[in-house]
Parts: sequence; structure tokens; C-alpha cells
Amino acid sequence: MKKIRTVDAVGCVLCHDITQIIPGEFKGRAFKKGHIIKEEDIPKLLSCGKDNIYVWEQTEGIVHENDAAERLRDLSAGDGLTFGETKEGKIDFYAKYNGLLKINKDLLFKINTLGEIMMATVHNNTPIKKGEKVAGTRIIPLIIEEEKLRKAEEIATGQSIVEIIPFKSKKIGIVTTGNEVYHGRIKDAFGPVIRKKVEEYGCEVLGQVIVDDNETRIKEAIEQWIAKGAEVVICTGGMSVDPDDLTPTAIKSTGAELCTYGSPILPGAMLLVAYKGEIPILGLPGCVMYSKRTAFDLVLPRILTDEKLTMEDIGSYGHGGLCLDCEICRFPHCNFGKGV
Repeated sequence: MKKIRTVDAVGCVLCHDITQIIPGEFKGRAFKKGHIIKEEDIPKLLSCGKDNIYVWEQTEGIVHENDAAERLRDLSAGDGLTFGETKEGKIDFYAKYNGLLKINKDLLFKINTLGEIMMATVHNNTPIKKGEKVAGTRIIPLIIEEEKLRKAEEIATGQSIVEIIPFKSKKIGIVTTGNEVYHGRIKDAFGPVIRKKVEEYGCEVLGQVIVDDNETRIKEAIEQWIAKGAEVVICTGGMSVDPDDLTPTAIKSTGAELCTYGSPILPGAMLLVAYKGEIPILGLPGCVMYSKRTAFDLVLPRILTDEKLTMEDIGSYGHGGLCLDCEICRFPHCNFGKGV
């Protein structure tokens, strides 16, 4: 780049965006790359702290920040993304549709430790709504050696760092157990909560059946929902370690493969996740009735992208799995479940 005194720069072409900061009012682009400097621009440039400006001189093997940002976008972006304008050397990534954000954390780390290259993202496995910002990338200096970009591209070959997996609308069958509810001693409080949470993701609740504390009848209720086309079965009640809480045993008696009974998540330690073939069966603990956010809110979005969870997936929630029950809940944009 060629350095020129700003007062002598009329007619010169800016080789990078110029940022202006007005404390408490504005931070953004004052002049765009490629702008031809006019006499009336001089005071504004000086007020931005630019006593000198730089004119781009094309040099083989050197890449400008805007061009570099576009190459970083191309090497890192997977499905489900749209992009902001390239400005001030940076590109922002946005969700094209509602879905689950997936970050290749290992690849992200490798790119960010090359030096002079950065990418920042929202946490992995965050439920995202259309239009939300999920990542941003740029190089640190104004220019970078092309060899460094090539190395990043080689590392990322055939992989993406950021993608959005769309949620699938599933048919849900609910099985509620407990003599106290079955015999009408108390009113069921699980059903409305489950309906609201799954319907937020566009799912259809086929219905809810209430059965007493009888292992055979719980098992039959689960199997009947599957026979009626349920793609996910959610069981509520009877999930503690009391001898008369039979829901976990009934789920296993269907022949379902147990992923986990228990999770390092609070609220939600007594969560059960099992699969009968490809159909998830969830056993939800009582906290789902009264806590704003629980283990159910962490596993549900992943199930709705057809991800088959493992014991390792659940175990990794221990780091970040403590909900602080904030007075104003900001989930999913908070720390809950974000250690994975």
C-alpha cells in the first residue's frame, strides 16, 4: 500500500473501509473501499483520525481484507446461511431458516489458531430463528499473505464450520402416568407444558393418554402411539427412583434401546432418552412441569433434526448444564447447555 497525507489525497481511491466512531451514538462505515476522495471528505477523514490514507498497490501473493473475508466465508459456510455485506473487512453469517446451529468446534479452533484469521460463532447446538446472526469472520490485519488463506482452505477441505440444520415437524404422542392423575385426584399439569414446547417447533400432538402406575399398560400406551404414527413418544410421570415409579421399566420393556436414564443437567437429572428403532422415546422428570427450562429444552431441538443422541452427547452437558433460573429467561441465548 502507498501512504498519502489525507490533505493531499483528493482524487485517490480508498483501499479499505474507513470506520467512524461517535461515542454513544454510532460505530460503522464512514467511507467504503473504492471511494474516490473528494475535497469535502477531508474534514470527515481527519475527524476519523485518518491523517494519512492508503492506496492499494496490487502485489502478487497478498490479499486485501475484504477479499480475504469472502474466501473465509466460502471455506467455512455450510447449509442454511445467508450473509451480510462485506464491509470493514468483515462478513456476518445469518440463519436462512429456523433450525439447530451446528459448529465444527475442532475445525473452528484450527482456523482460529493459524494467526491473522478469526471466526466467532454462537454456541454449538443453539436453536436459531430465521434471520439471527450466528457467526462472523475476517482477517486481523488489512492485508494477508495468500499462502495463509490457502492453508486455511486446505484444512477445511470438504468440511464446513457453520451450518443450520432445519427442524422437522414431528408427530408427538404423550403418555402420562400416575395413579393420582389417572384417578382424578389431581389435575394433569404435564400435558399443556409439553404441547406448548413442541408446538413452538411446529410439531403436531396426536394426543395424550393417561394411564395408572401399571407397567403393562404404560408399555401398551407407548406402543399404541407408535402404531398410530407417532414419530416421538413423550412419557411424563413415574420417572423417579421410587419403587412404584414404573415408567423407565415400561419404556425398556418395549424393546427400546436405552441411551441414558439420568443426565448431568439441572433441572432434569432424571431424564430418560431411548430409541425404538429410529423413534425417540423420552421420559421426562417432574421438573418439566414447573421449571422454565430443563433438560427437555436441550434435547428436544436435537431430536427434531433427526440426530440420534448417545450417552456421550448427554454426558457432555455437565459443563454448562446448570440452569441459573434467571428472573428474566433469555434461553436459548444464555449459558444453559452451552458446554457442548
